[in-house]
Amino acid sequence: MTWISEQPFALAFVLLFTIVMLRANATYWLGRGLLNGGRLSTKLARHIEGPAMLRAQRLSARLGVVAVPLSFLTIGIQTAINFSAGFTLMPLRRYIPAVILGCLMWALLYSTVSMVGFSAIGALWNKINT
Repeated sequence: MTWISEQPFALAFVLLFTIVMLRANATYWLGRGLLNGGRLSTKLARHIEGPAMLRAQRLSARLGVVAVPLSFLTIGIQTAINFSAGFTLMPLRRYIPAVILGCLMWALLYSTVSMVGFSAIGALWNKINT
């Protein structure tokens, strides 16, 4: 992160956006792959293919899209939300705009507030060690 914090704002923003976009989409496709191509135990497969899970998939696909961008404002939930979006087969026409919005918010937050914090910690560290 130190290298990114030394870059101009626009470059830092684009780098962070790219990193989080790749990570979020990889997590989505991992969740989707486990459902469609992965091997599930017989017991788990029965639950996933049951009527309750099908209702949950439809509900998540229709209303759960709001959770995707909001998860980028939290710590530790982004991965679970993106994985579950893939696992519940959230349609790409809903997921892609939501994940782009979330990644934009995350990149803006990290390229401004967090980079200032990293710079302050680095400056303090240098002052202490000199």
